[in-house]
Amino acid sequence: MPEHFHLQSESLIKPLMQTISHQHYRVRVDVIQATGAVIQFGNGKSVDDVLSHLAQRLFDEIPKVRHAVTAVIGEWLLHLRDRYSYFHKLIPLLLGSFTDEIPENTKLAWTYWEKIGLQWEKENEEDLKDKMDFSVSPSHYPKGETRPGLGCRELVSRNLSKILPGLCHDITDWLGSTRIKASQLLYTLLLHAEDHITQHMELLLRTLYQACSDEESEVVKNSVKAAELIGTFVSPKVSLKLITPAFEQTPKASCVMVLAAVIRGSPKEILQPHVAQLGNTLSQAGVCQRSEEVFYMEQLLYCVQALIEVCQEDCKEISLQLMKVLVTIMATPSSQDLKEKVEKTMSSLAAVQQLESFHGLYKQHIIQLLEWLAVSCEGWSCYSPEVLQFEVITTHSGSVIGEALDDFVLVLRTCLQPNRDPQMRLKLFTVLSQLLQKASETINSQGLFPSYLETVIKDILAPNLQWHAGRTAAAIRATAVLCLWALIHCEMLSPKEILRVKDELMPQIIASMDEDSKITRLMACRIVDVFLKVCGRQFDADKLKNTYTEVLKRLDDASGEVRLAAAHTLANWFKCLKDSDVKSSMENHVEFLYQELLVHLDDPDENLQKAVLEVLKEGSILYPDLLVREIEGVVHKHQTPVYCNQLLHHIQSAKESAL
Repeated sequence: MPEHFHLQSESLIKPLMQTISHQHYRVRVDVIQATGAVIQFGNGKSVDDVLSHLAQRLFDEIPKVRHAVTAVIGEWLLHLRDRYSYFHKLIPLLLGSFTDEIPENTKLAWTYWEKIGLQWEKENEEDLKDKMDFSVSPSHYPKGETRPGLGCRELVSRNLSKILPGLCHDITDWLGSTRIKASQLLYTLLLHAEDHITQHMELLLRTLYQACSDEESEVVKNSVKAAELIGTFVSPKVSLKLITPAFEQTPKASCVMVLAAVIRGSPKEILQPHVAQLGNTLSQAGVCQRSEEVFYMEQLLYCVQALIEVCQEDCKEISLQLMKVLVTIMATPSSQDLKEKVEKTMSSLAAVQQLESFHGLYKQHIIQLLEWLAVSCEGWSCYSPEVLQFEVITTHSGSVIGEALDDFVLVLRTCLQPNRDPQMRLKLFTVLSQLLQKASETINSQGLFPSYLETVIKDILAPNLQWHAGRTAAAIRATAVLCLWALIHCEMLSPKEILRVKDELMPQIIASMDEDSKITRLMACRIVDVFLKVCGRQFDADKLKNTYTEVLKRLDDASGEVRLAAAHTLANWFKCLKDSDVKSSMENHVEFLYQELLVHLDDPDENLQKAVLEVLKEGSILYPDLLVREIEGVVHKHQTPVYCNQLLHHIQSAKESAL
C-alpha cells in the first residue's frame, strides 16, 4: 500500500531509532531492515534522521547487524527514489564495509557497489561517453588492488568534495574506533578518486600530517597507505610543491612519514625530474638536524630508503645529499638497531651506483663531507651536531679517511685550541685516540699521516697538555697523553721526530706523571721511557735531575703497573747517564737514587722488588763502590737481604769481568 504508507512512514522513524540499539542483536537486525523498507517505500526525506544511527551500527560487534546495514544502504543506493541527493551521505557507509573483518560482509559491499557503479554508468551514458571510449588504464597502479569500474570511480570523484571535510574531521575524533574506520575509508575513497585527489591536496595533507602522529598504529598504517596513493595519482610537481613548505617551517615526524609514503607510491619516471629537489630538501640542516628523536630519524631514514628503492640509479645525482642525511642519522644518539639500518641503507645506495660497499660511497664523497663540516667548525660546541657527524665520518669511513687528511687535521687544529669548549675537545680527542690506535687501517692507511705530525704535536697535543683546573681539563690531558703514546706505539713518531719535539713536550709529560688518572700516569712513564731511550744522552744535568725526581715518586704510586713502568724508566735513566758528559756532576744525585731504590727492595710487591733489583744492577755500572757502601750500610735492616746479597755478587762479578 505505497500510496497510503507514504503518508504514515515518517511517524515510524522515531520509534525505530529508539529501538535500533536494542540489547538483542536480532531485534537490531529487524529494526535495520524495517528502517530500510520504511525509507524506501515511504517518505525519502527521513534519510537524514536515520543515517547517524545506521553509521553507529557499522561499529556493532555482531557481524549480522553490520551485514544488515550494508544490505539496506546498498538497496537505497540502487533503488531509492531520491538517491542522487543522498549519494554523498550513503557512499561512505557502503564503502566503510569494504574493510569489515568478516569476508561475507566485504563481499556483499563489493557486490552492491559494482551494481551501483554499472547502474550509474547506464543512467549517465551520454555524459561518460568520451571516458568510456577513450579512457586509458594507468601504467602505475597499487600492487594487489583491482581498479574499480568507471561508474564507481566517477561516483566517488563527483561526491568527494562533500565527503572529505566530514571524513577528515572523523580521523581526528576522540574515539579510536572512529579514527580507524575513517582512515580505512579514506584509503578506499582515494583509490577511487585517482587523479581527482589533486584538487583536495591541501585538506588531505593537513589531515594526513595529523593522522600519521596518531597513537593508534592502525590509523597510522592506513594513513601511510593513503599517502602512497597521492604519490601514485598526483603529479610530484603538485604534491612536492605543497609538502616542501611544511619542511621549511618546523618539520614533524609525520610530515617526513607522509613524504616517504608519497615517494614510495610514485612511479620512477615521473619522480626522476624532482630527485635533486628532494635530495636538497632532505639534506637541509633544518630538516635532517631538526630533532634527535629516534622516531623522527627513523622516518627520515625511511624517506631515504624510499628514494633509493624508487629511483635506483637516478640517486647517483643526489648521492652526496643522501650521504649527509645518513651520516646525520647515524650521528644521532640512538639504538644500535637504527645504526645497523643506516649502514644497510648506505650499502643499498652504494649498490645502485655499482659500488662494492658503503666504503665506496665514503671514497666518493669524503672530501666534500669534511668540507661540509669544516665550514662551520669555528663555531662548534659540545652541543653541535657537527661534532657527532665528524665522529661518524672519520670512524665509519675506515681507511678512506687517510685520503682526506688536509680537512681532517684542519678541523682538529681549529677545534682543539685551549680556548674552545672543553667538552667538545674531550670528544674530539677521544675520536683521534680511537683512530690512532688503528692508524694503519684509518688515518695512516695511505702512509701520509707522518707529514702532518708536526702540526698534530705542536698545534694540537702540546697546547692541550698544559695544566688547567677541573675534571674535564684533566680528562683532556689524559686523552692527549693517550694520543701521544699511540703515535709512539705505532712507530709513526720516529726518533727523528722525537728529537724535534722533545724540548716542547718533555716538561708537560713529566708533569703528567702526577695526574689523578692512573692511565695518564702510566702512559706518561712509558713516554718518558721512550724519550730517554731516544735522546736521553743529549739531556743536560737539570733535565736529568728533573726527570729522575718525578719518576722516582712513581715508585710509591698506588698502581702496581705505574710502579713497574717507573722502575723500567729509571733503568733507562741510568743507561743515559753512563755515556753522558754530565755524569761527573750527577754523583750526588746517583747516590741519593741508590739510597731510595734500596728502600724499595723491601717493597711488599715481589714483582717491584725484582724490577728495582734490575734497576740497581743497571745503575751499579756508574759508581759501583758507592753502591757497595750504601748496601753495606742498610743490609742489616732489610727484611729480605737476599736481594742485597745478589746485588753485591753482581757488582763483584762485574769488577772481575772488567779486570
